[in-house]
Amino acid sequence: EVQLVESGGGLVQAGGSLRLSCAASGFTFEDYGIGWFRQAPGKEREGLSCISGKDGSTSYVDSVKGRFTISSDNANNLVYLQMNNLKHEDTAVYHCAAAPLLYGGGDYYCTPLYDYDVWGQGTQVTVSS
Repeated sequence: EVQLVESGGGLVQAGGSLRLSCAASGFTFEDYGIGWFRQAPGKEREGLSCISGKDGSTSYVDSVKGRFTISSDNANNLVYLQMNNLKHEDTAVYHCAAAPLLYGGGDYYCTPLYDYDVWGQGTQVTVSS
């Protein structure tokens, strides 16, 4: 069974940090990109970052560059999102998702601005101001 399970959310003060984890199972990790997304109440889902299971290459949207870092542990099919200097506006449900890697320009890559196939249930992040 293809499955993604997030953990690590919680309540944190503005300026604090959290590390989210995404445990993947049921598919060949190296063939997929794993992305992190968030959805705040009343807002559309926002893609944040992704990492290639093949070579660890990453992609970020501008709004989180410099504050969020995505990483992976391929041996254990885990993907992390380290979030630093959190702001109240980062409050949202955070999801990880998986999609087959894209191919272009002679290389495989991922992007958070794409349709993802498999989704986790999400973990709540609340940043108090």
